[in-house]
Amino acid sequence: MTGTVLVTGATGTLGREVVRELVARGVAVRGLSRRARGGGDGVEWVVGDLVTGAGVAEAVAGVEVVVDCATTVGKKDVVAVRTLVAAAERAGVRHLVYVSIVGIDRVPLSYYRVKVACEELVRGSGLGWTVLRATQFHDLLLKVFDVSARLPVFPVLSGARFQPVDVRDVAARVAELAGEEPAGYAPEVGGPRVWAYRELVAAYLRAAGRRRVRVPLRLPGAVGRGLRAGGNLAPERAVGRRTFEEALAARFGGRFGGR
Repeated sequence: MTGTVLVTGATGTLGREVVRELVARGVAVRGLSRRARGGGDGVEWVVGDLVTGAGVAEAVAGVEVVVDCATTVGKKDVVAVRTLVAAAERAGVRHLVYVSIVGIDRVPLSYYRVKVACEELVRGSGLGWTVLRATQFHDLLLKVFDVSARLPVFPVLSGARFQPVDVRDVAARVAELAGEEPAGYAPEVGGPRVWAYRELVAAYLRAAGRRRVRVPLRLPGAVGRGLRAGGNLAPERAVGRRTFEEALAARFGGRFGGR
């Protein structure tokens, strides 16, 4: 790969792993952050805000590829992508890689609807583009379970299944795509195994050494139906290598079975 790659959301869960992957591959990386950062890590750090637009034109100047790992709250995500696309077009960026989520067009969560709108902006731009959808990160499920474990009872989504993937596996694929030609929709990335939600909860509680009363929760409406139908899954794309058991072992120590 020649030229500089700009990574937005470069300090976030995915962005920082993408930055590490690219630097390890000898790529010139520019990281966009809302706050000033020191150097010394092989990255050119720039300050900018995709929602307000401050510093974005300067961030994309002279860049060949943009990898968008940024995410914001609610409809600000659409504003951020619109700002980035417009600036990238003006700067003559060759390739925009946008990271999205498996099932956003099948499970009508409000956050997913926003992601659909963001994808539409990317597709409708004048840029060469690639969209990579991934299943839920291990980190996200662990955060959800940490919150649930503090409640009086632990809610367990009835009939729901998830296919958690390690953020490093996704980052490696993103880095690969950044070095390739624009591909439109790239093959999705899913974790190595589909789990029932109750199995994930049981594995988490066992690994954490906690006992909690578990209460089934059946999500109503289209969101519940979408999850129970597996709309958030990509079983044919179980390409992630690192397992949820490994994520639990890294978090809590030891070795833990999945059932």
